[in-house]
Amino acid sequence: MNSRSTPRTLAAVTTALLALGGAAACGTDETAGSSPDRIDVVAGFYPLQFVTERVGGDAVTVTNLAKPGSHPHDMELSPSQVGQISQAELVVFLDGFQPAVDTAVEQNAEDRAFDVATVQPLLDAAAGGHSHDHGDGDDHEGEDGHDHDHDHEGEEKHADEKPAAEEQHAEGDGAKDPHVWLDPTRLATIGDKLAERLGQLAPERAADFTTRAQQFRTELEQLDGEFSKGLETCQRREIVVSHTAFGYLTQRYELEQIGITGLTPENEPSPQRLAAVAEEARAHKATTIFFETLVSPKVAETIAAEVGAKTAVLDPLEGLSATGDGDYFSVMRANLQALRTALSCS
Repeated sequence: MNSRSTPRTLAAVTTALLALGGAAACGTDETAGSSPDRIDVVAGFYPLQFVTERVGGDAVTVTNLAKPGSHPHDMELSPSQVGQISQAELVVFLDGFQPAVDTAVEQNAEDRAFDVATVQPLLDAAAGGHSHDHGDGDDHEGEDGHDHDHDHEGEEKHADEKPAAEEQHAEGDGAKDPHVWLDPTRLATIGDKLAERLGQLAPERAADFTTRAQQFRTELEQLDGEFSKGLETCQRREIVVSHTAFGYLTQRYELEQIGITGLTPENEPSPQRLAAVAEEARAHKATTIFFETLVSPKVAETIAAEVGAKTAVLDPLEGLSATGDGDYFSVMRANLQALRTALSCS
């Protein structure tokens, strides 16, 4: 009986294994984000995932390369992530922010990439982690994205401390600030351009992408209005931050950032830099020293203890926390409330 049924049994087993293999392959594809009726998009980090999902809607499946709770800048890519990039129909990234992603895109997906850094000119990086003081003063406009003047109590008094402030964490000539998403109006423009690119991939849905981008812009303009009104009348306009990630925000809402470090938060500030920041915090009567969700608060706590201030979170939104709570809009509104408190806004 067993010998007579062996061929049928083997055939059945083979068929079952093939079916299981096909199902497993489909499952793997779905996990990677591919779907026959959706555009398979890979995003470098959270803000790019968010704008792609809002503009793409149910026509896209988005894979975020950066895990919640991790810092996206220095991330390394696994072979499977490189495979996701090479197989994606579109890769949304920001050239210069994630070197590993830049390399993978150049090698595997250059013809299928959307670089948000090309949508609008990026601001120059603030030298020395201090975005309203650049030594000679000739390059003040544009160097930090500011084109306005403020009266800074005690600014001239501390002019001799500029070298200490600029000695540390200079980002180099030509370095750009990547944190463009912290200006809601710029993020809206990225959404508009992304809608155009998605429309090229799925012309039959181009009108849908345009409509979603317009809706997204409306929400972002509302957020922009909340920031403008909320920060219009404040006792102070200087914020002390753990690193100079907030140039776009400070330019848009006429604030000034004093950074403990430059654009790379992992850099350790020198004792001279810490002393210079503490002195400026006192001069500007800062009540709050800001730190970030994805970076250790120890340095901010050191400055706060030195000047008798408290600490609070100001989130540059490079990624969500490990718990994944909230989204771009809720985090930005939490930032607004933190700023209003710290600056004593009415």
